[in-house]
Amino acid sequence: MYLISVEGGDGSGKGEAARILKEIVSDFPFPAVVMTHEPRRTSPIGMLALESVKKGDKTPLQEAALFAADRLDHTHTWILPRLQRGELVISDRNIHSSLVYQGSVGSLGYRKVALMNAGAAIPDLVIWVDCDPAMAMKRINRGTLRGSSQKAEYFETNELQTKVREGFHELLGNPEKAPAPFDLCTIAGPILNEGSKKQLKKDLSIAIRGFLNKRPPPLNVDAQVVDRHHLQRLVEGMSTQKRLPGSPIESTSLMEDWLAGRSPASWLEKAEKAWLIAKARESDVASSCIHHSIWSLMGTLSFIPSADVPSLRRHLGPVRAVSQRHTQRLVKWFEKIGWTHRQQIHVPFSDAPTFKIGAEWIGFGRMVLALWPMQTHLAEWRRRCPKEDTANAMNWILDEDRMPKDALDKLLEATTARLQMLTSGHLGCPAPTTIAEYKVWWSSHPKG
Repeated sequence: MYLISVEGGDGSGKGEAARILKEIVSDFPFPAVVMTHEPRRTSPIGMLALESVKKGDKTPLQEAALFAADRLDHTHTWILPRLQRGELVISDRNIHSSLVYQGSVGSLGYRKVALMNAGAAIPDLVIWVDCDPAMAMKRINRGTLRGSSQKAEYFETNELQTKVREGFHELLGNPEKAPAPFDLCTIAGPILNEGSKKQLKKDLSIAIRGFLNKRPPPLNVDAQVVDRHHLQRLVEGMSTQKRLPGSPIESTSLMEDWLAGRSPASWLEKAEKAWLIAKARESDVASSCIHHSIWSLMGTLSFIPSADVPSLRRHLGPVRAVSQRHTQRLVKWFEKIGWTHRQQIHVPFSDAPTFKIGAEWIGFGRMVLALWPMQTHLAEWRRRCPKEDTANAMNWILDEDRMPKDALDKLLEATTARLQMLTSGHLGCPAPTTIAEYKVWWSSHPKG
């Protein structure tokens, strides 16, 4: 989902920072956290780029072309497929290294280098690791940063590393300097790496957690597509859940007829009646059940047999992530209002209580996951129309005078794609696709 690049001069400690970042983000519900670097040592083009900086026999333009070719191939064959699956990619160097080394130090200019990389992925977050060039050269000369190769790169001199550091300060310290589209990146730094590893980890943790907790929209992929990948995994996981010998197969009502004879509007009405607003505020949870965190947790619980807080958070995925503290608070609230109940089962190596969604609330959970793209629209409708009957909500959301046609088409497309995975919720009834069909599906039983 996100591409995190770690940038800085040679010997600044980027590799160590990347490894620490991977450890920190293990707390977040990404399906995988993968590490890479540029240029690649596993790619023929990447090896040519590496060789060019070892020999120093290429012009800055030739160097930039080799790095760009490797980066474009890396983007489209390796990085983007992982981002679309919701994975977090941590890259030791990316586009900003080319902007500094060839654009600034090599005097090509930022714009020319950016144009050569126009089809490359845009780092969502740039972690800028800084270090005094003299200290960096000491690390380089100890030989621990070069791996198996003992051949120095021509950039590995105190003079050039001073220019590289100045280049990073000019580029990353002045966001307006970055050329489009790389001006969209969030910059965290400079993070000074001249002290203890403990201090470095603390500074990196503040940077990465601050970024991820804001849940910014990803720059390279559509968040709706990412969450559909995760939803598909939930659906497939439910179909392969292990059963005790002799226990019944998952009933059709839960797999295909999950609306259980109700319209979506009546499910929302039921949930709003059960949501005790005054007590919700006392418990420090949202005053409305039409809320990102509530939909995320209830929707996920409707697909898993039981969970404790850590396992529930792992099932949420990166788009619908909820913090551990807020998850704990909501789980207690759900139990208080009868939406979930505790399970009296023992989980090996865990003392955390487990809980399960009440059978009478599975339909609501499935519905909110199906309607996830419409969550903010439903919340806005309820704020504007606090006394309005839920049956009228879809008429307001899909009003063609309220939303531009392309935005409305995109909303329907995203929601329909989810319903085609989950079914319409009514046995034998196809998923809606048009505005008229959505209005009927929302407020009516298929036999009504």
